[in-house]
Amino acid sequence: MKSRADRLRALRALQALHANGDAGEPREVKADINVTPLVDVVLVLLIIFMVVTPLIASGVTVDLPRTANHSRKADEGKDIILAVTADKRYYLGSTRIADAAEAARALVAEKRRMPQKSVFVKADTRAPYGFVRSLLEALHDADMEDVVLGTEEIEKR
Repeated sequence: MKSRADRLRALRALQALHANGDAGEPREVKADINVTPLVDVVLVLLIIFMVVTPLIASGVTVDLPRTANHSRKADEGKDIILAVTADKRYYLGSTRIADAAEAARALVAEKRRMPQKSVFVKADTRAPYGFVRSLLEALHDADMEDVVLGTEEIEKR
């Protein structure tokens, strides 16, 4: 009968032999990439972008009128956005403006600071026509020349 110490030595020798390979042969290097942490990180980034992207949209959210002849223009952040909501409110960017004349004055001041920017008017479909018309008239009286009206394209099926 072997003593406990002899059995432990024999077990350790077997473990060392198994770890080093048989007869002193070098072990193969395992070159597999563990992609699980990579997938986890990518999914977390995807979720973060999905949550943050709607918050980045500039200006106030309005339901734009739909048109068949829609010219697409990429949003490069070079526009001064003036919004008219369905509840008869004016917004310059995300700042509330009291009336059309004040909106025109604020727009002229903004245009002086950044003359390369054009004016983009987003009017809600449900906003009264007269309310939008008074804004456009105030912009015309303030000599605003580069005014773009925002629309969405009708989806073709």
